[in-house]
Amino acid sequence: MTQAELTALLVLATATSFTPGPNTTLSTALAANRGLRGSLHFVCAVPVGWGLLFGLCAAGLGALVVAVPLLRWGILGGGLANLLWLAARLARSRSLAQADPARLDVTFAQGVALQFLNIKAWMLALAVVGGWIAGRPDATERALQVLPLMLGFAFFSNLAYALVGSLLRHWLAGPVVDGVATGGRLHTFNRAMAAVLVLTAAWMGASALELGTGVVA
Repeated sequence: MTQAELTALLVLATATSFTPGPNTTLSTALAANRGLRGSLHFVCAVPVGWGLLFGLCAAGLGALVVAVPLLRWGILGGGLANLLWLAARLARSRSLAQADPARLDVTFAQGVALQFLNIKAWMLALAVVGGWIAGRPDATERALQVLPLMLGFAFFSNLAYALVGSLLRHWLAGPVVDGVATGGRLHTFNRAMAAVLVLTAAWMGASALELGTGVVA
């Protein structure tokens, strides 16, 4: 891989990984509600899930998605429905989730699976495979170079957002009335994060309709 190709990949990885999206929004929200430790399983699940998605795309799944419109629209529909479901669940959360795992949580397995319904993850995987790997004589070597780099960006971007959420956690638990945290700020924060997920879903859906090609950008 040339220096120019590596630089272009780093720019793409930075722009896509550190801008708000479904994963970073959930990392922030989980850390704000459950603490940094309570969000780390999801932070780790994101690179694992995306790595599996990337590997499948590099092995040919990406070409199948491009070739079958019904499959593309199925992924798009499933992804949008998933974002709206997560937004609704987040908007209803009013108190800090500590001992009760049923409150606002996404398990590691769910976090991995979510990447296959994450339209942004699909677009990035297909873009990287199409721009840096597919059709190259050293495709396998390139894939082995690209994968750890992209996994690092996926992990550290979500960790950064989770750190922000965890730093806000105690403030969000207020205001305090008679020595008891009311959680009013947290509810407002959760609704704001839910709104981000809804807007993300709307943007992805509108972009797909405009392009007329489903999840393929």
